[in-house]
Amino acid sequence: MTHADDLRAWARGMYTIEAATELLIRGFGGKFAAPGNPWVHTSTEPQGPGQVSAWIDFATIPEEAGVLSGGERRFLLLAASLAEDVPVSLGDLVSGLDRENLDLVLAAIAHAGGSHQHSDIRTSADGSMSLGKGYLDSLHPWPKVLRAVQ
Repeated sequence: MTHADDLRAWARGMYTIEAATELLIRGFGGKFAAPGNPWVHTSTEPQGPGQVSAWIDFATIPEEAGVLSGGERRFLLLAASLAEDVPVSLGDLVSGLDRENLDLVLAAIAHAGGSHQHSDIRTSADGSMSLGKGYLDSLHPWPKVLRAVQ
Protein backbone atom coordinates (compact mmCIF):
# COMPACT_ATOMS: atom_id res chain seq x y z
CA MET A 1 0.00 0.00 0.00
CA THR A 2 1.40 3.41 -0.96
CA HIS A 3 1.33 6.61 1.05
CA ALA A 4 -1.37 7.96 -1.31
CA ASP A 5 -3.42 4.79 -0.71
CA ASP A 6 -3.06 5.32 3.06
CA LEU A 7 -4.32 8.90 2.75
CA ARG A 8 -7.25 7.83 0.57
CA ALA A 9 -8.16 5.10 3.06
CA TRP A 10 -8.12 7.64 5.89
CA ALA A 11 -10.35 10.07 3.94
CA ARG A 12 -12.81 7.45 2.66
CA GLY A 13 -16.45 8.07 3.48
CA MET A 14 -16.51 11.87 3.73
CA TYR A 15 -16.81 13.49 0.29
CA THR A 16 -15.30 16.80 1.34
CA ILE A 17 -12.29 15.16 3.01
CA GLU A 18 -11.90 12.78 0.05
CA ALA A 19 -11.93 15.72 -2.38
CA ALA A 20 -9.43 17.79 -0.40
CA THR A 21 -7.12 14.81 0.08
CA GLU A 22 -7.27 13.96 -3.62
CA LEU A 23 -6.39 17.57 -4.44
CA LEU A 24 -3.22 17.32 -2.38
CA ILE A 25 -2.34 13.91 -3.85
CA ARG A 26 -2.82 15.07 -7.45
CA GLY A 27 -1.88 18.76 -7.44
CA PHE A 28 1.67 20.06 -7.86
CA GLY A 29 2.99 16.55 -8.42
CA GLY A 30 1.70 15.42 -5.05
CA LYS A 31 4.31 17.35 -3.09
CA PHE A 32 1.72 18.72 -0.66
CA ALA A 33 0.52 15.22 0.27
CA ALA A 34 4.05 13.94 0.89
CA PRO A 35 5.36 13.14 4.35
CA GLY A 36 7.42 16.01 5.74
CA ASN A 37 4.76 18.66 5.21
CA PRO A 38 3.63 20.01 8.59
CA TRP A 39 -0.02 19.07 7.84
CA VAL A 40 0.74 15.47 6.76
CA HIS A 41 1.02 12.97 9.59
CA THR A 42 2.20 9.39 9.39
CA SER A 43 2.53 6.61 11.89
CA THR A 44 5.75 4.63 12.05
CA GLU A 45 4.16 1.83 14.06
CA PRO A 46 2.43 -1.11 12.40
CA GLN A 47 -1.30 -0.51 12.05
CA GLY A 48 -4.03 -3.04 12.67
CA PRO A 49 -7.28 -3.38 10.76
CA GLY A 50 -9.29 -0.18 10.74
CA GLN A 51 -6.39 1.97 11.94
CA VAL A 52 -4.96 4.74 9.81
CA SER A 53 -1.27 5.17 9.10
CA ALA A 54 -1.47 8.58 7.42
CA TRP A 55 -3.76 11.59 7.72
CA ILE A 56 -3.90 15.29 6.89
CA ASP A 57 -4.53 18.08 9.38
CA PHE A 58 -6.21 20.54 6.99
CA ALA A 59 -6.84 23.06 9.78
CA THR A 60 -3.10 23.78 10.06
CA ILE A 61 -2.64 24.58 6.36
CA PRO A 62 -3.52 28.31 6.54
CA GLU A 63 -0.87 29.04 9.16
CA GLU A 64 1.76 26.89 7.40
CA ALA A 65 1.16 27.91 3.76
CA GLY A 66 2.32 31.52 4.01
CA VAL A 67 5.85 30.82 2.81
CA LEU A 68 4.77 29.26 -0.49
CA SER A 69 4.18 30.81 -3.91
CA GLY A 70 0.84 32.48 -4.57
CA GLY A 71 -0.51 29.63 -6.70
CA GLU A 72 0.58 26.98 -4.21
CA ARG A 73 -0.91 28.90 -1.31
CA ARG A 74 -4.22 29.40 -3.15
CA PHE A 75 -4.39 25.71 -3.99
CA LEU A 76 -3.71 24.65 -0.39
CA LEU A 77 -6.21 27.11 1.05
CA LEU A 78 -8.88 25.83 -1.30
CA ALA A 79 -8.18 22.24 -0.24
CA ALA A 80 -8.30 23.28 3.41
CA SER A 81 -11.61 25.07 2.88
CA LEU A 82 -13.17 21.93 1.38
CA ALA A 83 -12.07 19.80 4.32
CA GLU A 84 -12.36 22.18 7.26
CA ASP A 85 -14.10 25.37 8.24
CA VAL A 86 -11.42 27.53 6.62
CA PRO A 87 -13.00 30.67 5.14
CA VAL A 88 -11.68 31.66 1.71
CA SER A 89 -12.62 33.95 -1.14
CA LEU A 90 -13.23 31.53 -4.00
CA GLY A 91 -12.88 34.30 -6.59
CA ASP A 92 -9.44 35.25 -5.30
CA LEU A 93 -8.27 31.64 -5.12
CA VAL A 94 -9.32 30.34 -8.53
CA SER A 95 -8.13 33.40 -10.43
CA GLY A 96 -4.52 32.54 -9.59
CA LEU A 97 -4.56 28.84 -10.52
CA ASP A 98 -3.11 27.40 -13.71
CA ARG A 99 -5.29 25.30 -16.01
CA GLU A 100 -4.11 21.91 -14.69
CA ASN A 101 -4.81 22.79 -11.06
CA LEU A 102 -8.08 24.52 -11.91
CA ASP A 103 -9.16 21.25 -13.57
CA LEU A 104 -8.40 19.45 -10.31
CA VAL A 105 -10.32 22.03 -8.28
CA LEU A 106 -13.40 21.62 -10.50
CA ALA A 107 -13.23 17.85 -10.03
CA ALA A 108 -12.80 18.28 -6.27
CA ILE A 109 -15.83 20.56 -6.00
CA ALA A 110 -17.93 18.09 -8.03
CA HIS A 111 -16.73 15.25 -5.77
CA ALA A 112 -17.28 17.20 -2.54
CA GLY A 113 -20.84 17.91 -3.70
CA GLY A 114 -21.42 14.21 -4.28
CA SER A 115 -22.18 14.58 -8.00
CA HIS A 116 -20.72 11.09 -8.60
CA GLN A 117 -23.50 9.70 -6.41
CA HIS A 118 -26.47 11.64 -7.76
CA SER A 119 -29.35 9.46 -8.88
CA ASP A 120 -30.64 9.62 -12.44
CA ILE A 121 -34.18 10.66 -11.57
CA ARG A 122 -36.35 11.50 -14.54
CA THR A 123 -39.62 13.38 -14.59
CA SER A 124 -42.14 12.52 -17.29
CA ALA A 125 -44.63 14.91 -18.90
CA ASP A 126 -47.35 13.86 -16.42
CA GLY A 127 -45.12 14.76 -13.48
CA SER A 128 -44.37 11.20 -12.40
CA MET A 129 -40.80 10.33 -11.51
CA SER A 130 -38.72 7.28 -12.36
CA LEU A 131 -35.18 6.13 -11.84
CA GLY A 132 -33.08 6.12 -15.00
CA LYS A 133 -29.74 4.29 -15.22
CA GLY A 134 -28.98 4.50 -11.49
CA TYR A 135 -26.16 6.87 -10.59
CA LEU A 136 -25.01 9.65 -12.88
CA ASP A 137 -21.38 10.28 -13.70
CA SER A 138 -19.57 13.08 -11.91
CA LEU A 139 -20.31 16.57 -13.20
CA HIS A 140 -16.55 17.01 -13.59
CA PRO A 141 -14.55 13.78 -13.27
CA TRP A 142 -11.01 13.65 -11.95
CA PRO A 143 -8.50 14.09 -14.79
CA LYS A 144 -7.22 10.80 -16.21
CA VAL A 145 -3.56 11.79 -16.06
CA LEU A 146 -2.29 11.33 -12.52
CA ARG A 147 0.96 13.14 -11.79
CA ALA A 148 1.04 12.56 -8.09
CA VAL A 149 2.92 11.16 -5.15
CA GLN A 150 2.59 7.41 -4.82
